[in-house]
Amino acid sequence: MARSEVLVLGAGMVGVSCAAHLQKRGISTTLLDRRGAGEETSHGNAGQIESSRMLPIAFPHSLREIARHALGLAPESNFHWSAIPGLVPFLLRYWAASGERQLIATARALRPMLAVSPEEHEALAALAGTPQLIRRKGWLKIFRTGAGLEATSGDRALADEYGVPYTILTREEVLALEPHLRPEFQHGVFWPGTGSSPNPGALTKSYAALFEKLGGVFVRGDARSLHEYEGGFRVETEAGPVDAKRVVIALGPWSMDVARKFGVRAPFAYKRGYHMHFAPAGNATLERAVLDIEGGYMIAPMDRGIRLSTGVEFADRDAPPTPVQLERTLPDARKLFPLGEALDAKPWVGSRPAIADSLPVIGPSPKNPNVICALGHAHLGFTLGPPTGRLVADLIEGKKPFVDAGPFRAERF
Repeated sequence: MARSEVLVLGAGMVGVSCAAHLQKRGISTTLLDRRGAGEETSHGNAGQIESSRMLPIAFPHSLREIARHALGLAPESNFHWSAIPGLVPFLLRYWAASGERQLIATARALRPMLAVSPEEHEALAALAGTPQLIRRKGWLKIFRTGAGLEATSGDRALADEYGVPYTILTREEVLALEPHLRPEFQHGVFWPGTGSSPNPGALTKSYAALFEKLGGVFVRGDARSLHEYEGGFRVETEAGPVDAKRVVIALGPWSMDVARKFGVRAPFAYKRGYHMHFAPAGNATLERAVLDIEGGYMIAPMDRGIRLSTGVEFADRDAPPTPVQLERTLPDARKLFPLGEALDAKPWVGSRPAIADSLPVIGPSPKNPNVICALGHAHLGFTLGPPTGRLVADLIEGKKPFVDAGPFRAERF
């Protein structure tokens, strides 16, 4: 029987970051997953380290926008009607948290974590020996209309307040940065502080390898087998039972399967997303990610090719894939950039673990202070993995957290 001080459940970006930070501080840690590291949502994201993210993605408040989404006219969204009854409590809380005042409060709570995310990633990547998997070329947001640009003025107002750099660009200035884009837009905003990875799955695996190099143990098993016993916790693995004094729940979209046992009642849903890779046609190149706000998609340069990523699909976590958003957005993406042949046999699909107020839960569970949550990061799990790991390590060590952990407490619901 193996024993550790801490057992981390989940080897996505958040889980491996927690495990690496704990092991780096000399806290013996076991990391558990049913698969290898970085093979679920952390593999399939857009690879952005979004230090320049300001306001969270909001639920629309105007009836016109709600109707647009409900009628399937918004390329950035899709939903399964069969999932709606179970989603109603979440959607009501999401709508309530999407008012202007609430969105600003959420942005302020996240800012200290987002501000350090590139440096935290670079520090772990340097220790892991994979600095080439982090790039600092910023990202572009393009707008087809002046109204689209104006709709994001709140982001820029907050950026001005916090000193986050950005530049509003004309179409010609955007094309000077990315000469192989086509002029299918009117305006752009360049955010130079945003980092990225050309291979998010490989970066996640490199942090897991660092964890093992530091003396941590990775095992495969079913996190749902976790149970309390006198003196700690036990989980069943392929290598036999593992005991620990403390547990970190970082299971991404599977987190609530375990967290509910310990009193976590967060309004939780799955924001599914899809991607496919395409070869660039001819000699076309793309230096940085480009987000087409009104088009509802992103293209990003990856080691495998150009990754086309979609917005949000509300569906049951394990429902069959319905990649209609890729079908809707691919024609516009081809107009914007010369995409060639598809490099994947079928689209990838993954689930982003989302909480209705757009803040993760990071901290002790309500029923047991030895169960630490690190879940519900939604669109920012890849970005916030390393700072979440640092915060979790602070909490477990009993140190003053490097950021205020209050906004992330589980008891807020």
